[in-house]
Amino acid sequence: MSLKKDKQKVLGEVFDDERVKSFLQYQPPAGVNGDFHLLEKAYRGMKLDNFATFLQFFTQAGHNLDATNPEGKTLVQIASEHGHGGEYVAALRAAGASA
Repeated sequence: MSLKKDKQKVLGEVFDDERVKSFLQYQPPAGVNGDFHLLEKAYRGMKLDNFATFLQFFTQAGHNLDATNPEGKTLVQIASEHGHGGEYVAALRAAGASA
């Protein structure tokens, strides 16, 4: 029996400003900091240029770039551990993240 994927991979999705801003609407699961959840969703779902735009909207809305996950790690700390995360860490720091 083969397993069916529950989501189709979307290629060429357009991330205009409204689509980028829509990431500010995600609700966190129980026990997860809302600001961290938004950052993580954007990090996992956006290319670097869209992520940098998201960070502008995120900070303009008064959200915390240094929010932590339930284990106490910031997105800067997590992305620093990923091979592709360096540019995202740079974008977070340029936006004002300190951790």
